Amino acid sequence: MATSRTELADMLASLSLFGDLAPSELESIAHIVEERRFADGERVLRQGLSGSGFYLILEGEAAIRVDGKDYGALGRGDFFGEISALLGDPPVADIVATRHLRTAVIPGPALEAFMVGHPRVMYRMLQAEARKLRAATRQHN
Repeated sequence: MATSRTELADMLASLSLFGDLAPSELESIAHIVEERRFADGERVLRQGLSGSGFYLILEGEAAIRVDGKDYGALGRGDFFGEISALLGDPPVADIVATRHLRTAVIPGPALEAFMVGHPRVMYRMLQAEARKLRAATRQHN
């Protein structure tokens, strides 16, 4: 069942990445993103092979797998695919749906324009990336 753009805008508003955006801005974002659903066990991104979009989890969960080993889980409000989309490189991990995964997707070619057009969202994305980097650095020390 497809979600209306208004319902999608409401879902986006409930996520911290889009928390303080005006309703009109949320509506414009809802028109940019494509909603995608993935069955349990379905690979969303394939390590070293495919990936060219920014995925934001609206519902459900996904596993991060590198060389078949689980490295964590992603849930509502988390995002993935941004590094591959920004750099044009293949994903460094598999992302596998583990529980009724529903995402909002911005195609890779549209990501730069989206980020430049929504600086507050870009800032929050950078904060999330900094937290990921800090956590990864702490794990290796």
